[in-house]
Amino acid sequence: MFLRRTLPLLVSAIFGIALILQFFVPHPASKSFYNMMLDWLIIVSAFTYLIAVQSTVELHFTKIKRKVEGWQYSIIVLVSLFVTALLGVLGGAFMPTTLWMKIFHSVKPTDTTPLMYTYLYMQMPMQSTIFSLLAFYMASAAFRSFRARSFDATLLLVTAGIVTLGRVPLGEFIYKGLPDVVEWILKYPNMAAQRGILIGVQLGIIATSIKIILGIERKYLGGGK
Repeated sequence: MFLRRTLPLLVSAIFGIALILQFFVPHPASKSFYNMMLDWLIIVSAFTYLIAVQSTVELHFTKIKRKVEGWQYSIIVLVSLFVTALLGVLGGAFMPTTLWMKIFHSVKPTDTTPLMYTYLYMQMPMQSTIFSLLAFYMASAAFRSFRARSFDATLLLVTAGIVTLGRVPLGEFIYKGLPDVVEWILKYPNMAAQRGILIGVQLGIIATSIKIILGIERKYLGGGK
């Protein structure tokens, strides 16, 4: 009970208060303590990545074992995970200048590692495709949800239409000053709304941090309590 409940609460409280106090203490020891905490953060983050990999492997291996719907995609995920990890760890042994040129004579000498090739020519195109599809889904959802049922909805609809037209060549063809109108909307009304939202988010983060330091918020300990 002490290791699972009390100790995490003590660690969160002690280091949370210490990091807050060091921000207001202009002393070399305070800066050294902060840098040490950053090093610890890197180490802890590395362990969290290992836990994430373990969780991913267990999840998709279970799907493959039970032959649930879409289990074929789990095979692709696991193969991609292990191949990418192998290229990242042993990438130097598979450099195009050392191995690929002997097998494929069309490969030219380069300093780009296979891992970077995988990122540039596989992951980035897939990300671009997914984000493009997401943009169409968002546009479709916005078209279905925007209805002039009230003044606020009408204002949102008109503003969205102006910004959308101002971002395409058709809008400038209709009215040459439309891009300037869009820039004004984004620079002043939109920025003011964003700052209000960000202030609310930051206040929420501060409140949650205080609750964690004081031991009021305990959901991160698990157990649903």
